[in-house]
Amino acid sequence: MIILSVGMPRAGSGWHYNLIRDLMATTGCADARDIRRRYRLQGILTAVNCNIGVLSLRRLAMVMLPSQLGNTFVIKAHASPTIWARALINLGLVRATYIYRDPRDAMLSAYEYGQRGLKRGKPNAFSFLKDFETALDFMMEYVRGWAKWIQCKRVLHVRYEGLLTDYDGESARLLAFLGLDGKNEAVCAVIEQYRPGKLQEGQQGLHFYKGQTGRFRQKFTPEQQETLAQKFGPYLQWMGYDL
Repeated sequence: MIILSVGMPRAGSGWHYNLIRDLMATTGCADARDIRRRYRLQGILTAVNCNIGVLSLRRLAMVMLPSQLGNTFVIKAHASPTIWARALINLGLVRATYIYRDPRDAMLSAYEYGQRGLKRGKPNAFSFLKDFETALDFMMEYVRGWAKWIQCKRVLHVRYEGLLTDYDGESARLLAFLGLDGKNEAVCAVIEQYRPGKLQEGQQGLHFYKGQTGRFRQKFTPEQQETLAQKFGPYLQWMGYDL
C-alpha cells in the first residue's frame, strides 16, 4: 500500500505529510527514505519528504514495485491527479489525502519564502516568484489542481485552516481514514507531537514558517486583492472562503 500525501504548496503539506508518516510508522510500515535507497528511486522520490513529482505512469509504476512486494510507505506530491493516479486510488492500491489552503495566503507564503531565500543567498523552489503577477500565475495552476483533487471521492480532503482550528477533529478524521486506533499510546504521542503550537519553525521537512491565516489582507494592496478576487473568485466560493 502507498499512502500518498498531496497538498497545495505552502498549505501545510509538509506538516501533514510528516504527521501521516509518523502515524503510519506506529504500525511498523517502511520509511519512504529507506524504500528510496533500497529500490534506487532517488530520481523519482526527491528531497527530504520523498516527493514523487508528476504522477505519471512511469513514476507510479516504479513506486508500485516495492508496494507490491509487501511494503507500505508514505510519499508526498503537489501535482494534479492523473488518470493513472485515479485508477490506483479507485483500485485501493493507493490511499491519498489532499490538503489545501486559501490560495491567497498560500500565494503570499510562497512569494515571501522565495524572497527570504534570495536575501539569504540560498534560492529555493519559490525564489523565481519575483513579483505579484508571477506568483499569481504560479498559484493559479495549483488552484486548478485543487478543483481536480476535490472531485476525487476516495481522497481525504483537508483544509489547512481546519487543521489549525480543529486539530482534534481533523486528527480523528485522519486516523479513521488510515484505520488507526486513536487510543493507541504511540498514535496519541504522534498526534500531540504535531499539534499546532508545538511545531518548531524551521524543523526539517515541515516547511512551516508563520502559518497564519488571512495575512494576504495586510500584505496585498486593495488593487491586488481585487485582482485575486477576480482570478480566484469562483474557486474561493467553491472552497468556502470569503471573497
